[in-house]
Amino acid sequence: MEKGLSGNIAKAFLQSKLTILLMVAFLLIGGYSTMLMPREEEPQIQVPMADIFIAYPGASPKEVETKVSAPLEKVISNIKGVEYVYSTSMSGQSMLIVQFLVGEDVERSLVKLYSEIMKNMDKMPQGVSMPLVKTRAIDDVPVLGLTLWGEQYDDHRLKLIAQELSNELKKSNDVADINIIGGRSKEIKVELSKSLMAANRVDFLMISKAISGANTQSESGSFYKNDSAFSVLTGNFLSSAEDVASLVIGMNGGSPVYLKQVATVTESPITANQYVFYGYGNADTIGIKKFKSAYPAVTLAIAKKRGADAMKLSENVLSKIEHLKKDLIPSDLQVTATRNYGESASHKVSELLFHLFISIVVVTLFVMLAMGWRGGLVVFLSVPVTFALTLFSYYAMDYTLNRITLFALVFITGIVVDDSIIIAENMHRHFKMRKLPPLQAAIYAINEVGNPTILATFTVVAAVLPMAFVSGLMGPYMSPMPIGASIAMLLSLIVALTLTPYLGYIFLREKEKKDGTNNHHAHTSLEASGIYKIYNSFIQPMLEVRWKRWAFISGTVVVLLASMVLFYTKSVAVKMLPFDNKNEFQVVIDMPEGTTLEKTNTVAGEIAAYIAKQPMVKNYQGYIGTAGPISFNGLVRHYDLRRGDHVADIQVNLVDKTERSIQSHDIAKQMRAPIQKIAAKYHANVKLVEVPPGPPVLSTLVAEVYGPDYQEQIKIAAQIEQLFRNTTDVVDADWMVEDDQYEYKFTVDKEKAMRYGVATAQVNAIVSGGISGMPVGVISSPNSYNQVPIKLQLKEEDKSGVNEVLALTVTGMQGNVVPLRDIVIVNRQLKEKSIYRKNQKEVVYVMADMAGDLESPVYAISRMSDSIPQLKIPAGYTLKEEYTQQPETQDNYSLKWDGEWQITYEVFRDLGIAFAAVILIIYMLIVGWFQNFTVPLVMLAAIPLSLVGIILGHWLMDAYFTATSMIGFIALAGVMVRNSILLIDFINIRLGEGIPLKQAIIEAGAVRTTPILLTAGAVVLGAVIILFDPIFQGLAISLMGGTITSTFLTLLVVPLLYYKMMRNKVK
Repeated sequence: MEKGLSGNIAKAFLQSKLTILLMVAFLLIGGYSTMLMPREEEPQIQVPMADIFIAYPGASPKEVETKVSAPLEKVISNIKGVEYVYSTSMSGQSMLIVQFLVGEDVERSLVKLYSEIMKNMDKMPQGVSMPLVKTRAIDDVPVLGLTLWGEQYDDHRLKLIAQELSNELKKSNDVADINIIGGRSKEIKVELSKSLMAANRVDFLMISKAISGANTQSESGSFYKNDSAFSVLTGNFLSSAEDVASLVIGMNGGSPVYLKQVATVTESPITANQYVFYGYGNADTIGIKKFKSAYPAVTLAIAKKRGADAMKLSENVLSKIEHLKKDLIPSDLQVTATRNYGESASHKVSELLFHLFISIVVVTLFVMLAMGWRGGLVVFLSVPVTFALTLFSYYAMDYTLNRITLFALVFITGIVVDDSIIIAENMHRHFKMRKLPPLQAAIYAINEVGNPTILATFTVVAAVLPMAFVSGLMGPYMSPMPIGASIAMLLSLIVALTLTPYLGYIFLREKEKKDGTNNHHAHTSLEASGIYKIYNSFIQPMLEVRWKRWAFISGTVVVLLASMVLFYTKSVAVKMLPFDNKNEFQVVIDMPEGTTLEKTNTVAGEIAAYIAKQPMVKNYQGYIGTAGPISFNGLVRHYDLRRGDHVADIQVNLVDKTERSIQSHDIAKQMRAPIQKIAAKYHANVKLVEVPPGPPVLSTLVAEVYGPDYQEQIKIAAQIEQLFRNTTDVVDADWMVEDDQYEYKFTVDKEKAMRYGVATAQVNAIVSGGISGMPVGVISSPNSYNQVPIKLQLKEEDKSGVNEVLALTVTGMQGNVVPLRDIVIVNRQLKEKSIYRKNQKEVVYVMADMAGDLESPVYAISRMSDSIPQLKIPAGYTLKEEYTQQPETQDNYSLKWDGEWQITYEVFRDLGIAFAAVILIIYMLIVGWFQNFTVPLVMLAAIPLSLVGIILGHWLMDAYFTATSMIGFIALAGVMVRNSILLIDFINIRLGEGIPLKQAIIEAGAVRTTPILLTAGAVVLGAVIILFDPIFQGLAISLMGGTITSTFLTLLVVPLLYYKMMRNKVK
């Protein structure tokens, strides 16, 4: 047998002393790379996103839409690489969200965005502010949350300490930003008296101008005298409440009017516009005994720099906190880490590295059972080298150590050992046969299986690699898996052709040297072996009798079709990804618009009290009137922009998953109904939001209503929301339409105002100052990092209603004092609602989540689609359902299903395309090798057979068929074809030696069964470890179930099909 490529490679390394040195060097490189790579829990998804805020004071939502939002959307849509443009037109302002295609360069995208907006600012209407563009990235999600609270501390003192602490922590290099949530800052409160202002003939605007005019200081230049230059500083800043109170703000009857004559000036905390509290849950028995209630708190949300290691940052910050307890943090102030993604990432990475080690050991032990401890040792030493080199390539490609990159290695452990097993097993067999001297036997053995092994490896790479091209948000989430797995496969091939022969030559032949007694059994015939007898008894009858052969093959097809029925009956449900087992979730509370902060606080407090009693809750933080630290989910849903008296959220931290048997998703499901019951009492809308396992979406289930009339769209959306509420498994239904809220419109009677010498702008400023307060500058305090503003405001009782506001006075041009009620007409009206748009079309969103038996939106959508025809639609119109794209036109009403369904559709579509590409590439590879068009078809026949085990496996485990299940199925295609290649290649070698076809098939089966079963066992055992991870369970079931069924079927079906095809060509 002439030497092939593999034989030549192996010969170079077989007796080289360099081989062992290379092995050690590779292991060291891999270990070092693992230490250098940043650790994260989830992969970093680069999606260039930006928010654009533009103010258009006084404009109604419709005017904002027509003058600002719509023109800007058009401008932004023209930018190359923009995927979505969302806009919200509100009273007096517009907000646009731009999302670029995944994988677009972040910096370039934002430069294009800036330049395009600036280029078109001249087309914007008068009175529009300059746009504020805020970029969004995964690094904006805080990795560490520190909550400060204590029994003796109010929110003002907490804020002061938090500001000092923040300044210290910002000195850490890896900290990008610290956001202080909660607490009240200081301000100089100037509480004006309406009656005293009227008596002294001053108003808001005069006082404002007087304070601004007095609070100034500037460099006036230099003068020269006696050969010296002296610089001149003019004026002085106000530096205390006394300075402000002593200001002269006007003249009345020839005498000066001091500010303290018409106002009370104090330095005190601002009026509360948000509340934050912290409390222990029932799971923390020590904490809840000592601290029974909820306490005012302030949270520091710490975000990391791009590329920084979350684990190191967390360790640095927490050690700094310990250090600061000596002088900055008082002993009775508690600092609790209420979020630590660095620690959870480190746990996850360590756990996966441990799983990787276990799977290598398990596979090794399995090989030892079949080939003795020496064979096992050869495989055990080959695998770590492959992984060490793979980790080094990860490092070179700027990947981080996260659940996806490491799962790629765990999932491929069983497949990676195959090359080494096949070569080691064949060397083992040849050394046993004793036909040739050891060195020649080794090279002959490698030549025999080396070249088909190269081909087989490339088929596995061809099976895995196309999955790297999944588009959309799921792409970067999944691509590290196929890329990592492909690299590992190619490296395993290199190791199998270089290191394995070297190790095999050392270990496998030594056994023969020592066992001199075995010599006379050396040439044992193949027929006598146990495997030959078993295999022969299975396949012989089918080779001889035609009907048995047909019965077996058709029986297999029937079983395959029968298992597919489980999809139809929903016994095996399809879902994108199941929920992961996290240690946190969020309760998002929306009260009706117009609710006071105090009432919202009461509702949040009642819900928090229920949460605290739950056995798995470690602690919780409530954020009322503001938003808690966001997760990746909140980043896309813009939870961080939630502000206002009617919003709240509660962050719930559970005990670590190692200390509980129940999954976080099930805990949230149990708590949902009681929480919803509390919320219903107060007409609140409450959602339990979990961290999504894959890319974030607006909501799991989203219905977008498009059409020609926005008011009618709202009516249709209201019916759809009701439909959501009536559908089983659909929970937390809500819609993006504000509740009816009344407003008072103060219209200035222009004619009367002019007679009194009053301008409309004066009235606007005074009413705004009276109700909301009027900032008039800041106090000078050079040592403080935070400014203290001066704010004019009325006492609460002076602005408690319309009549009180109308009693305010304004000073006319002649110094006359005019009460507002003389020149203002008041109307009560409904407040206009915000207008939403997506990709230049008006839209109303209806959202919900899934929880129950079938948690996949696919089934809810199909159930609701049956009820869509019953909805009331305006006469002459219909409601058309769209599943994959926005409607082209708006001349009819359309319902577009979005949310998780959109990503599910894109992922399974792309994986389907990838699978088609896989089949085509594998077919081409096999045709290239065997130079035959029909042989590959026989080999590809094994692929659908794996579905039997995959579907039945999901059914037995009661698991969802997810995107990871599909990945497992596609990866198996390569593994199954690899077995077929090795089998048929061996049949061809035997045929070449002149052996009859039937005998060649039986011999090939007998010889290749051991390595095929070994590789199958390795794949199954490697996958067992993954079975307990909620997200990757589908992948494990696919690998295990698919491998078990298709291996046994491959050993029988492929030879039978090959026999059927070849029997007329060869005898």
